[in-house]
Amino acid sequence: MRQSVQELFEKYRDNLYIIAFNVCKNAEDAKDVVQDTFIQYYSVKKEFDNEQHIRAWLIRVAINKAKNMNTAFWRKNKISLEDYMETLEFETEESEELFETVMHLPEKYRIVIHLFYYEEYNIHEIADILKLSESNVKVRLSRGRLLLKEKLQEEWGND
Repeated sequence: MRQSVQELFEKYRDNLYIIAFNVCKNAEDAKDVVQDTFIQYYSVKKEFDNEQHIRAWLIRVAINKAKNMNTAFWRKNKISLEDYMETLEFETEESEELFETVMHLPEKYRIVIHLFYYEEYNIHEIADILKLSESNVKVRLSRGRLLLKEKLQEEWGND
């Protein structure tokens, strides 16, 4: 017996998400587990006895994938921004605050600002690295600078 992925997804996605979340304790990882589970169902050419067999198989796969997610190298070895900040040395307190503020920007601005100011890439090189147009890099730099200015004015006042 085989059912379409769409039917099974509609029927079991919430249950699988809850199971995965209980193991991972992270919403994004749980969503990935659910997605990977249905991808595996689609890929495997297994015949099932009945719908209960399919459901049990999906649950078992989701649990195994969630456990694997918890033991992944990156998950075990990641550290918080605060812990990372303690390992860095800065010349001044202001440069530390600036770096921390940059790290709290949205990712699309943080990356271009980091590449431009800390890694000293030019706009053309950043566009090549990120596979963006040069005008898009300029816009992200501009918007990132505005966000930085606003956040730093809040922290530093009008110095």
